[in-house]
This record gives sequence, structure tokens and C-alpha cells, in this order.
Amino acid sequence: MKFRTSKLLPSLVLIAGVGCTLAAAAIDPAPYKVKEGYKVDPETMKGFRTWRSAACDRCHGANQEGLVGPSLINSLKTMKKEDFIKTVRDGRLDKGMQSFGNNAMVMDNINQLYAYLKGRSDGAITRARVEEDK
Repeated sequence: MKFRTSKLLPSLVLIAGVGCTLAAAAIDPAPYKVKEGYKVDPETMKGFRTWRSAACDRCHGANQEGLVGPSLINSLKTMKKEDFIKTVRDGRLDKGMQSFGNNAMVMDNINQLYAYLKGRSDGAITRARVEEDK
């Protein structure tokens, strides 16, 4: 049987692309663990406590859906973690976002804050107020 590479090439490219996507997904697991939509692991709980302590809800709303600041539910669907950290650390003064770079509570728990908000954005954490899974 004789194969024409011109007909096989698109299929091979598709298979390779799917394989790379699956490999990337396996390497980058969700940064949070949640059960029943609101019971989270201790690290994600630190993120929720950081959210509350920094009073982020004043601008982003109690449910992270936006108020005077943008919806974090929507923003974290496309924002990379590095950009999230930079925004929180440096702020966006031109848009009214203050810098939290000198806030030890926030900066010491930036990964946990990201995990909590990413879980909300992904829809895995289904309500804003969470409880620690015991």
C-alpha cells in the first residue's frame, strides 16, 4: 500500500498538537483542591483569607464579579499567573488598582490567593465564601 504524505501530514500535525496539549494539561494541574464546590484545601483557604484581609471585595465585589474594579471571574479565565502576580504586586495605578507589593500578608500568600481566585474563575469553587476541607 502506498501512502501520500501530503494527505497524512495534516493528520499527523493534529495528533502531535493534541498530544502536546494533553501533556501541557498534565504538567499544569489546578492550583487548588475543592470538594462539593466550597470545601478547599488548606493552601487555597489561605488564599481566601488573604482575599478577605486585603479587602479586595471593595473593588472587585464580594463574589469577585466586579464592582469598580473588573470581574476577576472573567479576568482569570485568560490572565496568566505571572501577569496576575505582577498586577497585584505592582498595581495598575492608571486604572485605580493599588499596589500590594509592600503588603506582607498578600505577597506571602500570592500563590494561595491566585489558587483561590483561579478556582472561582474556573467554576470549581462555586461560592465566594469557602470552608477548609477537613
